[in-house]
This record gives sequence, structure tokens and C-alpha cells, in this order.
Amino acid sequence: MRINQKSYDLGAAKSSIREIAAYAAKRREEIGAQNVFDFSIGNPSVPAPDAVYDSIKQTIALPPTQVHGYTPAAGLPAVKEALAASLRRRFGEQAARAQDLYITCGAAASLSITLHAVINPGDEVVVITPYFPEYRVWIEHAGATCVEVPSCKDDFQIDTVALRNALTERTKVVIVNSPNNPVGIIYSQENLAKTAAVLQEGSEHFGTDIVLLADEPYREISYGTDVPWIPSLYANTVVCYSYSKSLSLPGERVGWVLVPPTNPFNEQLVFAIAGSGRALGFVCAPALFQRVIADCVDEPSNVAAYDRNRRALMDGLQNLGYTFVEPQGAFYLWLKALEPDAEAFFERCRAHEVLPVPSNSFGCTGWVRLGYCVSYQTIVTSMDAWAAIMREYQHEQL
Repeated sequence: MRINQKSYDLGAAKSSIREIAAYAAKRREEIGAQNVFDFSIGNPSVPAPDAVYDSIKQTIALPPTQVHGYTPAAGLPAVKEALAASLRRRFGEQAARAQDLYITCGAAASLSITLHAVINPGDEVVVITPYFPEYRVWIEHAGATCVEVPSCKDDFQIDTVALRNALTERTKVVIVNSPNNPVGIIYSQENLAKTAAVLQEGSEHFGTDIVLLADEPYREISYGTDVPWIPSLYANTVVCYSYSKSLSLPGERVGWVLVPPTNPFNEQLVFAIAGSGRALGFVCAPALFQRVIADCVDEPSNVAAYDRNRRALMDGLQNLGYTFVEPQGAFYLWLKALEPDAEAFFERCRAHEVLPVPSNSFGCTGWVRLGYCVSYQTIVTSMDAWAAIMREYQHEQL
């Protein structure tokens, strides 16, 4: 049988994050969950807010066609109005209108739809390393080339000089992810303003229109650091969002794409995103959870639970002598490996049933990502294993 080789290759080349998570599940069955310290996948252990369950109970009492039936392809109008009203309350009257939103099956669909909406064959999409590895999959599947631009070495902010040097006449999109997965930093207002200036200069220099794609599924999880609203800094911005993290609903697959009304290409982009969703089959996001997010649109994320985990993990690892980047948002800790080869360090960790994700997956070497959206007990009980790993390396250096 002659099949699509690109699709075959993607299926055969598994996601390292999910492969590690699958290995962790197997080990839990073999030796018990209490003996496996799985920091691999961003799957929230914090339960959804009570408001989510209340909304589900109320919604399922509606007529079945309203709970389980088709919605308009781009989402229920009342739901989009509720989302737009919330965005206006938070970010100003020019933030959003109902017609600017396309409700999606989670962040993956949001990003894939947007990339397919704007990319033409031969275009380039810039990502800031380290970056979420599926970006490359979605970029290349849309027919573009993925261009990696390293972040600043000292603070992992966007290196605007490197970004300027990477722009070409083929640059169509720059993806910005803040709060960031995998590092946990938040791009500052100043850094994003400089980034916006670089993109504006690049657009003018090459006679193109560079789209800034703001990937923001972790926006609500911030530890006291403001998360700038990027459309206020750069007009040609599209925002992608998901409730997987903020409301602990990763399995329900619901999010949205926003083309702000301040975007000079608003009408073109809104229609292109609708067409892209149609072509990819990402239409009519689940009706039940469309209604749930409308009911819970201003429900806060349980940041306190993640902050408790964050502090426990940082304190424990710091006391053992590890080096890491203090997370400002999201729920990942970027840990310096104890040797240059992140894969080799991962294997050493795995021998102690500690399962981070090596940084090779994120486009760089020498680090591992720890997802601390696990239970608090997992973090506390993992410290003996982290101590044993450190002792091994210290012994080898004697």
C-alpha cells in the first residue's frame, strides 16, 4: 500500500515526552506508583475548579441537542460573546469581539489552524529555543521551514539581535510562548516591545507582513509576574489559548484562536482561520465544554497549589546543589543537567526512577524539564532519588 510518507514518519517518530510518560505508566504498574517520580508530561494533578463541575451538572440538564449536538463551526455565538467580554474586561475595549474568536479543540488545534491559515509553501516560521517540540511538527506539516533562534543565555528572554538576524523575506510567523514551556520564564514588557519593533522593522524592510503568534495556554499560571498582553504591543498578532492548564481540562480539548480587532488584517485572518479549521476538520468544538468555559470564563486557576509544588521542588533541589531557572509562570522547572549530554543525564535519572524530559526535545542540550504539576508528595519523596543522583556525579569527580 502506498501511504503518505510524511505522516508515516511522524507516526513512527514518537514524541519523547509521551514516550517517557508511557514508560512511567508501565513502571508504576511494575513497582508501584509511590516508587516512580514522573516529571515528564504537563498533565495537571490539580482538580478542575468546583465551578467546572457545577457547570457540567447544569449543562447536561439541557435538551440533548444543546449538550451533544453540532454547534456552528466556529463556536456558539453566546459562548464567543462571553469570552470576548471577558477579554475586554481584562485587556481593554479593543481586545476582542465575538466575531474575532474561533473556538477550537485545544491549543494544538489553535496553533495548527493558525499556521495553516497564514503559511504558504516555502515560508519560514521562527521559534525561540528552547521551545515546545510539537511546534516543528505543525510548522512543517503546514509547508513551512522551522527556524530556531536561541534565547538569551543568561535569562532566556528573547534575543532580539539574534531574532533580527534570522528574519528573511520568507519569514511569515514568529511564535512566542509566554509563560514559557519548557523554561517557565515570562517575557517582559520591555523584551516584547523590542521584539515587536524588530518584527515591524523586518516587515517594512522586506515588504512583508510578519505575524506574531502568541501561544498562551499558561497565561493564568503566574507567580507574581505580569504577563503582557501582546496585541497591545504588536498589531499583527494572533493569540492562541487553551483551558487545558488554567481549568485543568487537558482531556476535554477546548480553547480558542483570537484575531484582535486591532490587527490590520483582521477580516482576512478571521476568514482564513475559519477556512483552515474547515480544511483540517477542526470544527464544532465539543458543545458541552463550550458552555462550560463560558460559565467559567473568569474562574481563576489554582496557582497556589502549583506555587507550593514549585517552592518545594526549588528548595529541595537547591539544597542538594542543583542549578535551575526559577520559574515565573507555567509549571515547569528548567534544570541544568549534571553533564553536557542531557540524554545521558536522563538515563542516569531513569536508573533512579526519576523521569524528567531531556532538553534535546526542546532544541538545545544540557538541561532537563521537570513538570511539577504532579502531586506534592511526589516532589517530596523524590528528593532521596535526586540526592542519590547528585552523589553519583560527585563521587565520579573525585
